[in-house]
Amino acid sequence: MPLPLETIEVEHNPLAKKPDAAIIWLHGLGADGHDFESIVPQLRLPPSLAVRFIFPHAPIRPVTINMGYEMRSWYDILSMAEVRKINSQQLQESCDQLEVLIEQEMSRGIPSERIIVAGFSQGGAVALTTVLSYEKPLAGIMALSTYLPLADKVAQDKSSANTKIPVFMGHGTQDPVVAHALGESTHEQLKGWGYPVEWHEYAMPHAVCLEEIEDISAWLTKVLPAA
Repeated sequence: MPLPLETIEVEHNPLAKKPDAAIIWLHGLGADGHDFESIVPQLRLPPSLAVRFIFPHAPIRPVTINMGYEMRSWYDILSMAEVRKINSQQLQESCDQLEVLIEQEMSRGIPSERIIVAGFSQGGAVALTTVLSYEKPLAGIMALSTYLPLADKVAQDKSSANTKIPVFMGHGTQDPVVAHALGESTHEQLKGWGYPVEWHEYAMPHAVCLEEIEDISAWLTKVLPAA
C-alpha cells in the first residue's frame, strides 16, 4: 500500500450541500500543492457546479538533474536528454498514490465519471500514465506543459474503461523545460491511439497563462456538466 499523500482541498462552491465532482491536480517539479490553489477562483466555474479540488504534495526526494538537491518531486529525473531518463519505479509509486486519491473521492460519494485528473509538467506525466491505465471510467485528463515519459509501457497497459476519455493538452511554444516538441509528440501519440485530445498552444514559456485558464474553464464546463 503506497504512503498517503498530504493534500490541500478547495471547494469551488462551498455553499453547495456536497461536491458532486472532483478535480485532482498535481503540481510540477519543485513546487507543492499550493502552486495551483489560487487558480480555482480564476476558472470562474458556474455556480451550478459543486467541485472539490484536491492539490496533493509530492514526496521530497533527491533529484539527479538538480545536483541531487532534495525537493518535492513525483519521480527522479536522471537526464534531460531528448529521450529523458527517469526513475520509472518512482513514477509507478506516484501513480499508485494518485489512484488512492481517486478511490478516496469515490468513497466520499463522487462517481468515477465525475473525477478529473490534472497535472502540470511532471504532475501531468503522472496524470497521463495513471489515467490511461486506470480500470474505472473517469471524466477527463488535463495535461499541461507535459509529455508521456513511458509511452511504450502505457501502450501495453491502456485500459478499455478510458479509451474515449476527453484529454485537454496545453503547451507553451517557448517552453525551455519541457520542449514544445515533446508535448506535441504526446498529442500525436494520443490521437493515434484514438483518444479525443483538445490541443492548445500558447505563446508562453513553462507556465500557465490567462488564455489557457480560460480554455481550461470552457473545457471543464463541457466535460463536467452540472449534475
